[in-house]
Amino acid sequence: MKRRLLLSAMTLLPLAGPVLAQESDDQVAFFRAAQMDNDRTVREVLARGLNPNVHEPERGETGLIVAMRYDANKVLNELLKHPRVNLEESSTNDTTALMMAAFKQNKAAVNALIAKGAQVNRKGWTPLHFAATAGDVEIMAILLEHYAYIDSPSPTGFTPLMLAAREGKEEAVQLLLREGADASIKDSAFKIDAAEFARRADKPWIAKAIESHQAATAAMSGK
Repeated sequence: MKRRLLLSAMTLLPLAGPVLAQESDDQVAFFRAAQMDNDRTVREVLARGLNPNVHEPERGETGLIVAMRYDANKVLNELLKHPRVNLEESSTNDTTALMMAAFKQNKAAVNALIAKGAQVNRKGWTPLHFAATAGDVEIMAILLEHYAYIDSPSPTGFTPLMLAAREGKEEAVQLLLREGADASIKDSAFKIDAAEFARRADKPWIAKAIESHQAATAAMSGK
C-alpha cells in the first residue's frame, strides 16, 4: 500500500514542476521588462495570469515601483490598465510607486498615478518627502495642489522642509516656506529644526534663508 502511494505521489511531481518554473520565468521576464520599458512583455505575462503586484526579491519592489525607478512610462501605463494593480503596494523600505516617481522627477508618471488614485498622503514617508529631497519644485507643487500635508513627519520626524534644507535644494525650501511649512518643527531623532539640518550639512546659506523667513514672519505677526 505504501509503495503504491509513493509511486502515485512521484507521478504528480513532474506536473507541479513546470508550473512553478513557468511562474518564476514569468516573474523574471516581468521585472526585466519593467526595467527596459518593454510594455509588450509585461502585457504578455500578465495575460498568462501573473499577479501584477508581485514583489521582486532584492528590494521587495513591485513592477510599478521598478518601472518608476527606471522611468519606464510605457510599462507604467500598461500596469495602470490592469484591474488588480495596487497603487499603494510598497517595497521593503516602504516606498510606493508615487514616491519613486516623485524622487525620479518623473512629472508625467506623477500625474498619471495621481489621476489613477495614488495616495498623496500616507503615514510615515510621503511623496512630498521624496520630491523635496530631489528638489523638484514642479512635482512638489503638484502634490501640494492635491492637498499633500506640508509638514508630514517621517517615522523619525523629518519633514519635507528638513530634507530639502539638508540637501541644499534652495528653490524647494523657498516653495515650502511660501506655502506655509513650519520651520520651527524639530525631528525626533536629532532634536533639531530645518535650519540646523542645513547648517550641519554645510549649507549655511539655506539656514540663513530659513531663519530670515522666520524673522520676517515673526515681525509680520508682531511677535
